[in-house]
Amino acid sequence: MKKEVFTKYKRFSTILLMAFFLLSSHITINVYAQNDIEYTEYKGEVIDSKTKKPLVFADLIVDGSNISTVTNTEGDFALKVPNDMMNGNVSVSFLGYKKQSIKLSDLKNSNNEIALEPTITELTQININAPKDAESLVKAMLKRKGENYIVDQSIMTAFYRETIKKRRKNASLSEAVVEIYKQPYISKRNDAIKLIKARKSTNYTRLDTVALKLQGGPFSALYADMIKYPEFLFSEESMEGYIYSFAKTTEVNGRPVYVVNFDKNPKEFYPHYYGKLYIDAETYALTSAVYSLNVENRELASEMFIRKKPRRVSVYPTEAAYRVDYRTSNGKWYYGYSNIQLTFKVNWKNKLFNSSYTLQSEMAITDWKTNTTGINRPKKALRPTVVLADEASGFSEPEFWGKYNIIEPEKSIENAIKKINRQFKRINSQPGN
Repeated sequence: MKKEVFTKYKRFSTILLMAFFLLSSHITINVYAQNDIEYTEYKGEVIDSKTKKPLVFADLIVDGSNISTVTNTEGDFALKVPNDMMNGNVSVSFLGYKKQSIKLSDLKNSNNEIALEPTITELTQININAPKDAESLVKAMLKRKGENYIVDQSIMTAFYRETIKKRRKNASLSEAVVEIYKQPYISKRNDAIKLIKARKSTNYTRLDTVALKLQGGPFSALYADMIKYPEFLFSEESMEGYIYSFAKTTEVNGRPVYVVNFDKNPKEFYPHYYGKLYIDAETYALTSAVYSLNVENRELASEMFIRKKPRRVSVYPTEAAYRVDYRTSNGKWYYGYSNIQLTFKVNWKNKLFNSSYTLQSEMAITDWKTNTTGINRPKKALRPTVVLADEASGFSEPEFWGKYNIIEPEKSIENAIKKINRQFKRINSQPGN
């Protein structure tokens, strides 16, 4: 792979910032007043009907609207619906399963269990008009973005979360509701993001003497939209370097889907991406992608992520995994969800043991509308280099989000929040604070 392609990969990579910090003796907890909002919240889980295992990142969309959410890593969901839509239905879908439509009136406020049935699609059912090879299919996928994806400007409401774990324990949590000024997929103009609400909670004692921050925040998740930003993974230079092959087909919302594997030549020296593309068999639209970065070359992989670090420490990634999902509205696809997980080893000079940190960021579109404002970039738009943890302060009660749909917190995150908040209260109750 050419050096210029590696440089583009570096631009796409989420950047880990490392710097020493001093813990402030005063922690501010933001409290937001709530307006009377008429909506109903439904909670529950989505599972496999046969195995009863949770379905992670399943989509829930209120029919006839753009209101949606996704399940968390434990299959749990929380969905807030305006009361004037109570007579509607919610559609629940997951890759490789039959789509299910449920009346909202049939749902309880909590403890709902939605079981989806797996579906099997044979390759012979969809190979009538199949491309001659997997590479041709991927090229057709990129070429048809003007036909398959939304071509109007839109304003999308999204929930964004990033977590930092030291080993398996949560050390830092940051969450935000943002507005994305989404540009047409055929436009070369980049999307803009405006911060609506944000909060954070950090257990500094668990981070030892190093502060880890994700640079890019919501932008790092947004750039995973490879149809809008193909230059990061599938530029003209990088496309020829991949090896493409077909895997077993599957189904999305009752439609057959091709599965394409992509990887680099095994002799490739530079870090490279590899994974699976899920492409609609009829329209050639990308419905989902799951991929990773090969980080075997520690030195070059570190260059892609590390911006600043102390001299006496070496840091390198051991895992970089990505996911992006698309949804449909009126026959057009659009970016719906993305997830990035990065794991790093931190070695201090003259220390016997190293530390392992996992940084995860995810963003889900929860509502959107056509942009009729004529504004492409709102006032106080976030910079692509933003560090969300620097924009937020404190962690409030659950009512903080009001009517906004968010991804239901994992139980481990909820426990971490409670512990961190108790620690904040102890700090603030100490004499002199």
